[in-house]
Amino acid sequence: MADAPAAAGTDHRAAGYWTVPLVRAGVAVVPAVLITFTANHSPEFGLLVFGAFALMSGVIVAVLSRRTLADSRERSAFLVQGIAGVVAGALALAFHGGGLGFFLYLVTVWGIVTGSLELSSGIRARRRDPADRDWLVMGAATVLFAIVVLVLPPNVVVSVGLLGAYLVMLAVYLGIAAFSLKWAVAAAAETSVDSIHSAAPNDSDTQ
Repeated sequence: MADAPAAAGTDHRAAGYWTVPLVRAGVAVVPAVLITFTANHSPEFGLLVFGAFALMSGVIVAVLSRRTLADSRERSAFLVQGIAGVVAGALALAFHGGGLGFFLYLVTVWGIVTGSLELSSGIRARRRDPADRDWLVMGAATVLFAIVVLVLPPNVVVSVGLLGAYLVMLAVYLGIAAFSLKWAVAAAAETSVDSIHSAAPNDSDTQ
């Protein structure tokens, strides 16, 4: 029984952390649908959609991760990641008439910064919890998305379409990850309870 608290102490996430990827997935769904079903992929449209997504996602990552992560390094990394999203989103909304060049620049910088932070968090935490592969996957996917947007020839339809495809992937993956984490926490709790019951002395044995 002495091992149980120590094992639990190595978990850097609260039991409710699964709500963070779930809310992030929900935020990604709306802009993904808007881009998918809107024919006019103009730079202004792309900046408005990206700005709203980055701003809301940044707030969610900064606030909810701070409340549900126990490790100070992860809290700091996701706080910076959230702030980067808020700044990028605010700039996109404020200067939504900035044109294709501004859209490409903002999306690329945002993707590299936030993706690198999430990827580094996954690398650090992977030694303690294999479930944090979600941070690895999403961080790598975000950096890859930014690089693809950067290296492709400037084309507003393609660039905004790539943003939509990225958001669809984000929503699907994070939605699955959220419920996987929830079920993993529930299974771990059930296993812990069973181990405690099996380790407890039987009344008939003590008599």
